Order: sequence, then C-alpha cells, then structure tokens
Amino acid sequence: MSRNHICALVFAVGLLLAYALAPLAVPNPLFRVAMGDIVPLVVIMAASIVCARNAVDSRGHTRLFWSLMTAGMAMWCFNAACWVWFEVIRHQPVPDPVPSDVVLFLHVVPIMTAVAIRPHRVDEQEGMLPSALNVIILLVWWIVVYAFFVLPEEYIVINSAVCHLRWSFLYLIEGLTLIVVSASAYFASAGSWRPLYGNIFIAATLYTIASRIINAAINRGAYRSGGIYDLPFLASTLAFLWVGISGRRCLADVQMMSLIPRDHHPIAPHLAKLALLSLPVMGYWALFLSHDQPYLRHVRFAVAMGGVALLAFVVLLKQHLLDQKLMQLLQHSRQGFDNLQRLQGRVIQQAKLASLGELVALAAGELEYPLSAILASSEQMAASSNLSREQLANAQKIGQQARRTRELVSDLLSFAQQTPGEKSPLELKPLLQRALQMEGFKLENKRISLTVESNDDVPLPRVLGNANQLLQAFLQIVENAVDALQEIGGGRLQVSLWREENEVVVQFADSGPGLRDPERVFDPFYTTKPVGKGTGLGLSATYGVIQDHKGQITCYNRPEGGAAFEIRLPALKAGVLAGAARA
Repeated sequence: MSRNHICALVFAVGLLLAYALAPLAVPNPLFRVAMGDIVPLVVIMAASIVCARNAVDSRGHTRLFWSLMTAGMAMWCFNAACWVWFEVIRHQPVPDPVPSDVVLFLHVVPIMTAVAIRPHRVDEQEGMLPSALNVIILLVWWIVVYAFFVLPEEYIVINSAVCHLRWSFLYLIEGLTLIVVSASAYFASAGSWRPLYGNIFIAATLYTIASRIINAAINRGAYRSGGIYDLPFLASTLAFLWVGISGRRCLADVQMMSLIPRDHHPIAPHLAKLALLSLPVMGYWALFLSHDQPYLRHVRFAVAMGGVALLAFVVLLKQHLLDQKLMQLLQHSRQGFDNLQRLQGRVIQQAKLASLGELVALAAGELEYPLSAILASSEQMAASSNLSREQLANAQKIGQQARRTRELVSDLLSFAQQTPGEKSPLELKPLLQRALQMEGFKLENKRISLTVESNDDVPLPRVLGNANQLLQAFLQIVENAVDALQEIGGGRLQVSLWREENEVVVQFADSGPGLRDPERVFDPFYTTKPVGKGTGLGLSATYGVIQDHKGQITCYNRPEGGAAFEIRLPALKAGVLAGAARA
C-alpha cells in the first residue's frame, strides 16, 4: 500500500470516528442533524469537483466517462442539498414525497453508464456518438421505469407504503447493476484502470448496503439524520471521493489504452437493447396482467408506449448516424484501395524502369562502337567516285540507317542514365510557356493552338525541381499532343495550372483522338507512332522525372474527347522556401 493510500485511509477513518463521536460530545439534536446533512454534502461536493476536473483534463471517451461521473455526483449533491435546505436551514422535516427523490433515483444511472462504456477499450476513431446515444437510451429507460412503477403511487393515487417499497426495490436493483458492471469492468481491464474500477466496485457496494440500511430504517420510522445509520453512507461518499482522486492516474494512461485489445462485446449496447425490449413487456403487463385500477393501468401503458416511441426514435437516429458512418468508412476504404492500386502501379513501373535502364545501358554501350564503324565505312563508300549509282544509293541508305540507329542508341543512353539533377525553387508557368513556344516554332499546321491558362488572381506556389528536366518532360507531353492533333488535321492543346491543398496540378488536355491504351502509355518501348518516328521511351523518361520530383503523373481519355495528362507536384511551404532563399 502506497503512502497516499495510507494517508487517505487514515483521513477516512478519522472522519468516521469524529462523525460517530461528535454527537456524544455535543448532544444537541440540531448539531447532530446539521452534522449528518452537511458533512456528506461537503464530501459529495468535493467528489463532484474532482470528477469535473478529471473531465476537463481528459479527452475522448475518457472525458465522457468523467463527465458522466460528474453528472452522477452533481445529482447526488443536489439531493443532499435538499436535505440541508429542509432540515438545517428551514428546521422542518423532509416532506414525503421529497421533490429530489427522482434525482436521487436517477443519479446512479450516469455512474452505471460511465462504467458500462469502458473507455479503456473503446476505439477513439469510432467517435463518441454511439456511446452518447447509449447513455441517452439508458437514462430514458430508467426515467420510464420510475414513472411506470413509482410515480403513480407517489403523485396520482398516493400510497406511501407501496411507493416506498417499489422505490427501495428499484434503487436496490440500480445498486446491484452498478456492482455487477463495475466488477465486470475490473476483471476485463488492466493498467491504472483496473484499480479505478475496483474502487468503483467498493464504493458501489458500500453505497448499496448503506442505502438499503437507511431505507429500511426510514420504513420502520427509526431513521434520524446524523445517527448511526449514516456511518456506512458517509463511508460510501468517501469511497466515491477516492474514486475521483485515484482516477487522476488514468488520464496519463494513453499508452496502456493502446496496448489493451479492443472489446468486441461492450456492455452498454447490450444494456440499451434490453432496455428497449423490456418496455413492450411492461406495457403488456400494465394493460392485461395488472390488478390496478383501470385509470392506473392506462397511465402505466401510456408511459410504457411513450418510452417505446422515444427510445425507438433514438435507436433510429443512432442507426441513421451509424449508416452514414459506414458509408464514410466504405468510401475511405474504396479510396484507400484505389490509392493502393496506384501505388502498386508506380512501384511496378519504377521496377520496370530500373531493370530496363540497366539492360539498356549495357546494350547501348555495346552498340556504340560497331555503329561508329558502320557509319564511318558508309561515309567513305559514299565519298568514293568508283561506285556505281546503285552502289552509291545503297551506301547512303546504310549511312542513313546507321545514323538513325545511333540516335536510337543516344535515346537509350539518355533514358538509362537519368540521374537526379540539382533542384531549386521554381515556378511552373514560365516553364510551360517556354515549352509551348519551343514547340510552336516548329508547327507548320496553323490550325493547332497551344494555350496556358491559370488563375492570375491566386498566385501559385513554387515547387522544388530541376528546370531542365521538367522542361524536357513538358516538351515530351506537348510533342505527343501535337502529333496526335496533326493526325486529325488540327485542334487545341490547353495547359491548365491550379493548386489543390499542398500540390500544384498541371493538366495537358487536347482535342485529339485520345489514347488507345492509357494503362500502357508509360511502359518502355510502347508507342503508337509509325516506325521510325518514335522509340516509345519519351513518356517513360517523363514518368521517371516526375517520380524523381516526388510527384505523380496520370493519363486518361476525356469524356468530351481527347487525352489528358495530369501532373501533381508537391508545393513548397513558406518555411522551406525561406530556407532555400537564405541558402
């Protein structure tokens, strides 16, 4: 036992002894009544303040737990204040029925529900809404139970004996339920939550025994405030005060909460289901099996059906909200699956480029020497005057094909030897305008228009990149688009820029015939151009450049016709941009 436990135990025992011996030292009945009402009120008020502080300092379901504990303590404090008001301030007996009986009856429900939600095993990502609705269901059910069994004999057809008997019995059921729920939570918990549930179990047991003793004394007419019957009651209030004090350790137990396996069988939803199913049974008993007066039977039936309607509304609201949550989870799952597929495609594409780059580098190096020899020999033959016209034409064809093969080898080496260039903050719009101007100078078809569009009112952030590599990538996409537009005799290529969250998006949209196979566009050596016009490596190299810049490139056919290439590059943050400027 720690030092704090010993100090708390000594304080509790000392207070109980002082409470028991004070009437002997001061035999005044008014002092005994004042002490019997005020001391428990102060202890319960202190417990309410401690629980409220725990609620403020916690978060998530732990905050909901301590908020419910605070509500239960506050309701209990209200009942104790009513006794002080009547017996100490106004010097008159507490009326029967006392207006605070309903509050006293219901104050156990928030405590019971707080333990039932088991915050140490709740997934915070699910939100607190289902737990809050379960709390509402249980609170409404206990209100209906009170109005069904106690209220008619308490206010409609006054029968104090029956009212007290039913009130005491139902209050005992509440206490036993709290004992069972806290014991179950104790055996299912770990870490600092386990002793907390154990303290709640002890406090609930003491309070149930004390309330049973006091109710029995009240029914016999032997109860007096400040008497011997209040000692167990004061002990239970001190136990609940210790619950709030010892619960401070649970606020920092976040790591332990993440290590405890999630509870797939929580108690609160099962209690809510039992509450909902019991109301029709109560209505049937009131209407067909009860021996009360017809008026009381109709009142009880109306109460039960009103409770059914109210709980049905709460259940439908809960189901509606859960359906919405399910749809959101399905949408997130679908987005996650799509992202996984895109990531898998990028990984496969990068693996292809890496392995192909090694093979291409080796093959290109081996082809360079024989190609140089063939080209030199063909040029010597073409320069000779001893060849016939047919031999000269063959020599020129050999040289032409050798030069084309050398260009292909040069493209292969360029593709294989892609290395990350030096990167600096840059704006994309000037690069795109330059790429369109360079391609526009080569255009012979005046029916092809190239434009760049962006919202000048909202300045675009810069990106971290290599200007030459990005320019070559943009040029490759523009050239492919122009080739596609020339096939149909003209059209439009529109380049758009905008910002989405932390990315700069560049879209190349043309009005051409579209892509034959968008999924294979970035595969090496895939081309739809005629033989001799393309190697199929340009877009593969572009894909590698964008990946090196931590971006993404995708392509698709537009619904209105034509192809679209979309590049997403991460935008530079203000702090990174300032650091780059200082460098």
